[in-house]
Parts: sequence; structure tokens; C-alpha cells
Amino acid sequence: MHYLFTYGTLQDRSIQLQVFERLLNGSKDGLMGFRISEEKIFGRYPVIEPTENKNQQVNGTVYELIDEELAKADQYEGSAYKKIKVDLISGVSAWVYVKA
Repeated sequence: MHYLFTYGTLQDRSIQLQVFERLLNGSKDGLMGFRISEEKIFGRYPVIEPTENKNQQVNGTVYELIDEELAKADQYEGSAYKKIKVDLISGVSAWVYVKA
């Protein structure tokens, strides 16, 4: 089982159905020391970046995924993003996609 922290399109129900062929069950959470970048991927999609201000936070949703679903998320995000492991405000250790 994997945890994935999302802050953008993967929170959208129609995207979840397209990528995972099901609706994900998640809970609200946050990530400290990151911010949403002013730069967008392909001029459109949000991406987060680390910040010097450890009090800054990104709010989002954390979902539980199985191996195959995490692989589908990797494919969906593509090479513009890279996946890193982070500790969320809740204490959950999760994957999150940041700018590659």
C-alpha cells in the first residue's frame, strides 16, 4: 500500500475515473516547507516546490493506492514531474509529485 499526496488534478473525480478507473477515498492533509510554484507545467498544471520558509504549507488530499495504481499515477504525471517521499502534517509518509 502507498500513500499519495495530491494538490492538483488528481483530486478531480473525473481524472480519478480516467486514471484509476475508480473514485479514490482520501483525507485532507498538508505538506510543510513547500509552496505552489508560480510556474505551471505546460503553462497549465500546478506544481509544488520546496521553500526556505518551513512554515509555508501546501494543502491537499492524501490517498491510499496499490502498486498498480501508483504506476498509473506515474504514467499520468509523465516526465515533467518526479515523485519524492515526504512526511505530511498528519505524520503520514507519502509520495508527492514535484517539478522534474
